[in-house]
Amino acid sequence: MERTTLRRRALVAGTATVAVGALALAGLTGVASAGPAGTTAPPVSADSLSPGLLAAMERDLGLDADDARSRIAAEHRAAAVAAGLEKSLGASFAGARVSGGKAALTVSTTDASEAARITDAGARAEVVGHSLDRLEGVKDALDRAALRTAPKDVPVWYVDVAANRVVVNAASTAAGTAFVEAAKADGSLVTVVRSAERPRTFADLRGGDAYYMNGSGRCSIGFPVKRGTQNGFATAGHCGRVGTTTNGFNQQAQGTFQGSTFPGRDYAWVATNANWTPRPLVNGYGRGDVTVTGSTAAVVGASVCRSGSTTGWHCGTIQQLNTSVTYPEGTISGVTRTSVCAEPGDSGGSYISGSQAQGVTSGGSGNCSSGGTTYFQPLNPLLQAYGLTLVTSGTPTDPPTDPPTDPPTDPPGGTWAAGTAYAAGATVTYGGATYRCLQAHTAQPGWTPDAVPALWQRV
Repeated sequence: MERTTLRRRALVAGTATVAVGALALAGLTGVASAGPAGTTAPPVSADSLSPGLLAAMERDLGLDADDARSRIAAEHRAAAVAAGLEKSLGASFAGARVSGGKAALTVSTTDASEAARITDAGARAEVVGHSLDRLEGVKDALDRAALRTAPKDVPVWYVDVAANRVVVNAASTAAGTAFVEAAKADGSLVTVVRSAERPRTFADLRGGDAYYMNGSGRCSIGFPVKRGTQNGFATAGHCGRVGTTTNGFNQQAQGTFQGSTFPGRDYAWVATNANWTPRPLVNGYGRGDVTVTGSTAAVVGASVCRSGSTTGWHCGTIQQLNTSVTYPEGTISGVTRTSVCAEPGDSGGSYISGSQAQGVTSGGSGNCSSGGTTYFQPLNPLLQAYGLTLVTSGTPTDPPTDPPTDPPTDPPGGTWAAGTAYAAGATVTYGGATYRCLQAHTAQPGWTPDAVPALWQRV
């Protein structure tokens, strides 16, 4: 299969109507995930799950509605436990994954003495030889080499936490080995696997809705966002460059790309005009829109669904995190590899697990007739890169403005820390007082508990 940038071309002239499936955009506010040690993300409400999402999970994963609800709830709990253990295990942490219909959590460590800590948290402990930091160091070496020269016939590489190895997919063993040697990476930690995969990007204000770039191509909205009082949406970087103008699914003027990164990463955001109101929704394609309540990152093995303007809803599982992929335009790193299919025009669209936004569609191989592999750019790094807030069902009417350039001079003197993902209900200390989180978000410099009452309540 050919690796190409597949931005869906669209003829936009006069009053011509373009028939495309609207991509339901899941509104993402903040980041709902595990907070400080000892706190957990709020439970998933079975009633909050879209009938369309449940139907897609039944079709693609063979789960009936009750099984899907149970699995999503278990995966959500597992993500919170895994995030807490990653912090407490520190350098010995070697990754986490879920498996089976009950989403049983396995957490790996290089320190056998930490096994009890893992089992006490409700996970299965696995002692392995290499820490996640060490494996990601090898992958970083491959990433740096790819930035210098995109590897020939080496489309994908990633850390496989189940195998405790770095895996390089290549058209031939020789090509993969040559890439590892050129990168001066530790080959003893790398497995080269022959693969015919040929990823390409899927380029063709509700998540999943179509939009058009400069009147010449189509992509899909990822999630509605805000930057201060400015409304907009997150999407894929390969869909447009800074200054690219967009029209909405109805061909009306919509906005302009304000930030875009591709290759290297594959993320962007578009600022929209006053005619477009962000909603915390992902297009459900006639089966009910999905409400977005946060952006807790799911773990390896978790179920995930995608909404896009070409193929609508499709589901699968997360295969690997922090994957690198080579497209004809260059290499991107930090994407998540999934078993979900996609096609041209789906690029930029929403990935969601339960009610938790995961990321925006980047590219892949195959299609939704024969099946395929697709990669998404995780949402939380995108939000952090551009100082954005995800629009969710808990977004306040007056969200916090952009964080100040300089952090506060007051030392925190507590457990609150910028860059941490806090869940609603999480508690922190700051300046000698205790605060409870009112809505899921990722803390930014200046959004201290004493300064942002929309996010924190003193207790």
